Amino acid sequence: MNNFLILEVDDDRWTEIINKSKQYDFYHTQSYHLLEKENRPVLCVSYFKENFIALPLVIRKIPNTNLMDCTSVYGYCGPVSNMDFETIPEFGIVFFQQCLLSFFKKNAIVSAFTRLHPLTSCSKMFYNFGQVKDVNITVAIDLRLTRDEQRKQYRKSCKNEINGLKRKGYEVVKATTKEEIDSFIEIYHETMKRVNATDRYFFDEDYFYQFLDNKCYQNWLLLAKINDSIAAGGIFTVTNKIMQYHLSGTKEAYIKDTPMKLILDEARLIGNQLNMEFLHLGGGVGGNDEDSLFKFKSSFSDYRCVYKVWQYIADQVQYDALVGNRNKEVNNFFPLYRCS
Repeated sequence: MNNFLILEVDDDRWTEIINKSKQYDFYHTQSYHLLEKENRPVLCVSYFKENFIALPLVIRKIPNTNLMDCTSVYGYCGPVSNMDFETIPEFGIVFFQQCLLSFFKKNAIVSAFTRLHPLTSCSKMFYNFGQVKDVNITVAIDLRLTRDEQRKQYRKSCKNEINGLKRKGYEVVKATTKEEIDSFIEIYHETMKRVNATDRYFFDEDYFYQFLDNKCYQNWLLLAKINDSIAAGGIFTVTNKIMQYHLSGTKEAYIKDTPMKLILDEARLIGNQLNMEFLHLGGGVGGNDEDSLFKFKSSFSDYRCVYKVWQYIADQVQYDALVGNRNKEVNNFFPLYRCS
């Protein structure tokens, strides 16, 4: 029987559906969407026969209008299903798309945008339905390889720096106390200020406490310590065979030592112990070695993923009116009317 549901974030059916999906990560979970305080997270579920396609979205009010649009949570989201994407029949995909469009029309939703998960092949769900665009390249460590094979992919300089950190006395531990969590939050905020990050990256304390104490996914806050001082830290999640490198920071005094490299190496070993298939490190700005963040991550692995986004205009007339005189030819921002 075909059916379409919109679940609010406090509906526990959200977790039931995600847990039945084959492709989900922590980004799809109810707990992660509960961190969204300003807008309205929903899970769009289209049922066809005994199967489903589900898409988490975040509905936002368009300022100074009675209109809405949709985006995705921070990170890599996109659709999930209880079937492998490659085996979903065309009629199931068409029904999913028709249901989404109907929902958009009924709720005055002008456009939709979602970041797609680089480790899944979900583009097929949006065939002939808006645009799927390649944005960047991300890096993952293939944990299906043996530990030795994984380490062989480390650049020589990366191996040398990790060995040097150990000789200097650095060690990696899991945070277990509130004091350690608070220290990491301070380091993270210090790092965001140092790199001139935008406001969206300055998560408050409640965000970290709620993130680390949730019912939907496991996580590790790993700290690099030297002489009992915390030099750096990183949050990692474990969900459905995927380990994710989420947020991190390094104290100014220890930047030259790059202690995050030792943390990532330890996270890889934890992922192996937990029988994860990938440790996804994410990407950078440019997706090449001219970008320092991408260069840092790519020193750990040769495995590359393509990060894509989906863009859809549900109401072209309203969209064009909102865009006004902005130059569509020279600006790739979407939706263009939100470009400042």
